[in-house]
Formats: sequence, structure tokens, C-alpha cells
Amino acid sequence: MPNKILTFAISRSGKQAARNHRKLIPGSPSIFQSITALLFASALLLLLPMNALSAEDSLQAQVPINSYILKDIHSSTVLMEKDIDRPVSPASLTKILTCTMAIESGRLDHDVLITKEATMVEPSIAGFKQGEKIKLIDLVKAAMVNSSNDAAFAIAIYLSGNVDAFVTAMNAKAKMIGMKNSRFTNPAGYDKGIYAGNLSTAGDLLRLTEYAVKNPVFNDIARLEKAVFTEQTTQKVYSLKTHNKLLDKYPYAVGIKTGFTTKAGGCLIARAIKNNKDVLLVMLNARTDRWHAAASMFDMAFVGANPDVASIFPPSRGDSGRAGISVVKERVRSGKKVYHLSKAALRSKKNSIALSKSGRKPKHNAVALAKQSHKAKRGAPAIAKSGRKSRKHDLIASRQVRKNKKKVNLSYKPFAIPAASTISLAA
Repeated sequence: MPNKILTFAISRSGKQAARNHRKLIPGSPSIFQSITALLFASALLLLLPMNALSAEDSLQAQVPINSYILKDIHSSTVLMEKDIDRPVSPASLTKILTCTMAIESGRLDHDVLITKEATMVEPSIAGFKQGEKIKLIDLVKAAMVNSSNDAAFAIAIYLSGNVDAFVTAMNAKAKMIGMKNSRFTNPAGYDKGIYAGNLSTAGDLLRLTEYAVKNPVFNDIARLEKAVFTEQTTQKVYSLKTHNKLLDKYPYAVGIKTGFTTKAGGCLIARAIKNNKDVLLVMLNARTDRWHAAASMFDMAFVGANPDVASIFPPSRGDSGRAGISVVKERVRSGKKVYHLSKAALRSKKNSIALSKSGRKPKHNAVALAKQSHKAKRGAPAIAKSGRKSRKHDLIASRQVRKNKKKVNLSYKPFAIPAASTISLAA
């Protein structure tokens, strides 16, 4: 319909230009106007697809996640995706590759000596001490479940002798898996300082995870909520909890790994299994509740309808009774919709409470003002008295001034200038 309207506008402007051309000489303003009309119509035709594209882009921009991909493991069809080839920091999702290499080494039952270099890392850490001996499989558990950086570095040093050699092996393994847009600089996922440039993509991390889940040992470790193991020399017990809150929040979740740095933001690789569907989700730089977003995306996948991730994050509207409220269908637990207040709604609720409290304050202020008014009334007579005293003082002062003036007038005598011959000027 818009194209028909534009075509009619173009033909009409062309006919008008021809009539003007017959009436007026060439170079007249009518020719300029007809050319302007044609250019304007052409611009409108060009803007139609651009407007459609901008609307689509605005829906994508509405989603507070930089890149993501959702896919059924048993199918080649991608259910949802956004910027899957965009290189970003994967944070601790890097440890999936580190732990996969450790599992495939065939040395999971070996004791690993913890070196000083492995302990000189920042949190999250398990807290290993130099000289302790931990089995390689327990280091994998610590790295996967608790995202322990000291465990990841201990794995790297044990398998390759030093971190640099292991990073070389990591990048070779990544290429073998098919991770074409990834480059790793360390086994833990650091992305600053000497480890800057540790990058991957949602598409590459999906390939890595699909490769890793083929190993049953990896699957068993990836779904653990706690890792408990002992140091081999002193028998010290380590008990490490998972950072993956999705395991508690979503009944079909079976792992896999979380990640976070200031640069990378909230990252998550999650897996959920329901009936005959086995779905993987990669989420990078989520500026929202990762757990709720993942649960909603999995629900869409299991329902089988056309998944639209933008519907998880509806724009807030002033005329909507549910602005800032998100919905998750918890079919297994209750069969009913459960409404969760988003952060924006919670902030709005807190603000309304604050406003109601501030509404009570004016009453106290009114009482205070009334007291001040009463004090002012009591103080008014005193002010009036002080005013009368002030006027009395002014009268006395004026009289004194007149007396002083009179004295000055009586004592005043014109200065007699002596003759020029008798004047002596002092230096």
C-alpha cells in the first residue's frame, strides 16, 4: 500500500512538471520544484526498508544481553541467536576448555603438586596452599563448580609444565574443535593486564560445550552443586559451592558454567533437559538477571512456539499495570503463572514507600511550623517593646547630636590667615 501511494505521488508530480514546462520557459521555478518532488519521493522509497530494519534493530537493542545462542543439542536448528560471531571476553567460561583438556589427559587420578605460581591468583579461589597435593579430578571439580582460579592454573602447570605452554595447547585444541573466532591467553578467563585479549564468541562457546558434553565425566561434574574432596597429604577437607543459581531456580537445569568479570559482565552457559528436548544456552554480557532470562528462554524452547527473546524484556509503559513485571511459567511446581518483580519494579516500589513516608513528614513539619508561629506571636510584644526602645534611643541620640552641633557652632571661630611674610612651612 505505501508503494502505491508513493508511485501515485511520483506520477502526479511528473504530470504537474510537464504542464508547468509547457507554460513556462526552461529554468523556471516549476522545473526545480518537480525535481525536488521526484527526489523527495525517491528518498521515501529508500527509507521504507530502512525503517523496517531500524524497528528490528530496536527489538534487538531492547534485549539487555550482548550476545546469545539457544540450540537443541539433537538438532541443527538454532532457536534464538544474537551476535553469535562477535568476539567478547568469556570470563570463567574459559575454564570449560581447561577442564575438558584435563579430563581428556587420562590422568584424573594423579596427584597434582600445588606450586607457588598457582596460588598467586585473585579470587575466586579454593584457597590451596603451596606444597599441597590435590587429585587432578578434584581440581577439575573446583574449577567447574566453584570457578576456582587457583585450580585452573594448577591444572595448566601440571599438564604442560607452565602457563604459556598450556595456553598454546588451548588455542590448538580450540581450532581443532572449530572455534574459529577465539583466542585464549590464560586457563582461568582473566581479561586484563598481561592476560588481555582473552576472547571468544557465543557461537564458538556453543561448539565447545557441544563437544564437552559428549564426555560423561564432564556432564557429571558440570551439574554438581557442591564439590567436596580432601588434600592427599594432610587430609584437609575442601567443600566448595557452585555459583550457578540456575540449578536451584530452574527444575530442568543440569549445569554448566558461570562467569563474570567487570569487562565481560554476567556470562552463562546453561543446559536444560525436559522430556525429549536437550537445550544449550550461551549468554554473554548479560546486563540483567541471568537466571530469570535463562529460565524464560528455556521455557520458550520447551513450549515449541516461535521463541522471541525480546518478549522476556518488555518495555516499561506508564499505562501498563504490569510495567516492570516479568512472568515465568513454573509448570512442574504449581502449574500456574508466577509473577516476579523486576529490579525496576522493586525500585519503583521502594520509591513509593519512601514517598509515603515523606507524606507523613509534612504533618510533623506542620506541627513544627505551628509551634514556630506560636513562638513568633509570643515574641511579637518583645519585638514591639524593642522597637519602642529603639525609637527612644534614636530620639535621645538626635537630641545629643543637636546639642553637639550647638556646641560646635558656639566654639567655632574663623581661621585668620596671617600675612604671607609671617608664614613658615614645615617640611
